[in-house]
Amino acid sequence: MNSVIVTDYGVALGKTGDRLVVRGRRPRFELIEGGPQLLLPLGLDARRPKLTLLSSAGARTSPPPLRLSANGPAKPLGLLPDQIEMPLFRVDEIIIGSPGVSVSADLIEACCERGIRIAFLTRRGQPFAMLSSPMLGATVAIRRAQLAAYQDRRGVELAKSIVRGKLGNQAALLKYFGKYLKSADPGAFRALDQIIAALAAGRRQAAQLDAATVDDAREALMAIEGSNGRRYWTGVRMLLPEDAQFDTREHRGAADPVNSALNYGYGILYAQVWGAIMNAGLEPFAGFLHVDRPGKPSLVLDLVEEFRQPVVDRAVIAGLSRGIQLQTREGMLTDPSRKAVAAAVLERLETEINFHGRRHQLKSVVQIQARAVAGFLRGGPKYRPFAFKW
Repeated sequence: MNSVIVTDYGVALGKTGDRLVVRGRRPRFELIEGGPQLLLPLGLDARRPKLTLLSSAGARTSPPPLRLSANGPAKPLGLLPDQIEMPLFRVDEIIIGSPGVSVSADLIEACCERGIRIAFLTRRGQPFAMLSSPMLGATVAIRRAQLAAYQDRRGVELAKSIVRGKLGNQAALLKYFGKYLKSADPGAFRALDQIIAALAAGRRQAAQLDAATVDDAREALMAIEGSNGRRYWTGVRMLLPEDAQFDTREHRGAADPVNSALNYGYGILYAQVWGAIMNAGLEPFAGFLHVDRPGKPSLVLDLVEEFRQPVVDRAVIAGLSRGIQLQTREGMLTDPSRKAVAAAVLERLETEINFHGRRHQLKSVVQIQARAVAGFLRGGPKYRPFAFKW
């Protein structure tokens, strides 16, 4: 299953039969190491080898159909018509990250019937809408339990788990990338080890917090998260190349490439988590750790916390360590940089990991965790945050 990301102005999305139709400027195919990549100005990424069907039966152009070989050096293979079709059963989400994109009512209906998410992001990667279907069932009882949990210890335990999961994954990510410093830079390695120890202490502090409701616990939990977050980003700065120009973490309005890449990647992750929460029957705007505000999907922000490090932070740090060049223009990532970040984050979401004794893609783990939240709120087993194994 694949994600379709649209990042250019003027793209039109529709359907014909059971196929997604994407119309835009003339795309071209290139062959790269590891499989074919569909390089589209309209942002449809098909770099993963599993998407080779896009070059034959999966995507068709008219005329003629395109044939690709998966072997050989990188080389351009010519221009194609400005329309590409893809079977809807191969699509699990559509992310629209540009103004001026049209989506037909027929496609929206087909996506709702098939459970395909349609998310809208600003060009900075901030989510501002998610289309949901009235066909989703079994939501009333779950949402009643979710709202009731806000007033009892279930809400406290969930908020504590969110903070513990985030701090644990921050420590795991620093360990994962920092292990190379042990011989290369022993001084930096020792400093990083102190940060990791502080994060572990923060986890214990969050676990020991006692409160009757989440309102009573939130201030203390946010203080633990905030102070340790500053330590974590100090550690991340040690791991990045010197030319990365990363001083500190900035959220809205960030103009440097690293913060812009993180924000854009988080936007893609938000869309993934938001869809999982909707599929689990939960109310995305009624969170526990994050306070309720108009237009703020606080439960999405809650569940995102345990996936930031293993999905987005890891993808961005790994890319920069490999020498990927990220650039901004007028305070935003350039189109090639956005596509590079999107490809890296989606590749990470499609990575298979061991989870609960089985192999799952990370994006499937997001859905499993959303359902685990719903189960816990309805009186099921204690919620355990996803732990990144480094």
